[in-house]
Amino acid sequence: MDWGMKNRLSRIINPVTKRCVMLAVDHGYFLGPTSGLENLGKTVKPLLGHADALMLTRGALRTGVSADIKVPIVLRVSGGNSVVGDDLSNEDITVNTEDAIRLNVSAMALSIYVGSQYENRTVVNLAKIIDQGEKYGIPVLAVTAVGKNMVRDARYLSLASRIAAELGAHIVKTYYCKNFRKVVKTCPVPIVVAGGKKIPEKDALKLAYNSVNEGACGVDMGRNIFQSDSPMGMIKAVRAIVHENASVKKAYQIYKRG
Repeated sequence: MDWGMKNRLSRIINPVTKRCVMLAVDHGYFLGPTSGLENLGKTVKPLLGHADALMLTRGALRTGVSADIKVPIVLRVSGGNSVVGDDLSNEDITVNTEDAIRLNVSAMALSIYVGSQYENRTVVNLAKIIDQGEKYGIPVLAVTAVGKNMVRDARYLSLASRIAAELGAHIVKTYYCKNFRKVVKTCPVPIVVAGGKKIPEKDALKLAYNSVNEGACGVDMGRNIFQSDSPMGMIKAVRAIVHENASVKKAYQIYKRG
């Protein structure tokens, strides 16, 4: 791994704690104006000081985020279907790597749908993006996406995560599940856990706590932060768990203080 690749990864995953709080706001690429992100720039701006990385699309980056921010960008580079379509797995590469370079991103993110109708396309697309990333020194985050009919158990998530790592992904984003340690143990690259749909704040904090205590290097949360009644309190609380090993009880108190 060359210096540029190492440098970009060190921006995302804190080299001291070896952990990461990623703020995901890329939902609009298939959900449109997601609740809480109707004005993405307004929502994101106050949270940036507490995020280790920001995951979003290039359109949102150009129109909603100031160019003077210091937070590293993880750029969503896959898409092609919407929530009203028949199959979300019918995705393709949507961003040219040269544009990612122009945007000075620290990583590129692409979803794979292992076990879906379009599994081959998404997995091959991941390999193509990894090739481009290796060429230009840009890490790739592989998202082990889950379709409507796919289970989120250790067997499936281990399979999808290992495939992503075998293809050369530098970080894997997956879901927390029962026996999550198996997923981590069988994946040779760092794992961040997806926050998923909005759940009660205490449950989301427990998710973050369990994830890092069972081997994840961090979380990539979106709706459980920006759809919270206190987004600032929530991201501070998640950060305390991830970087300071705070308990769920202590983190919940941080959230309540806002």
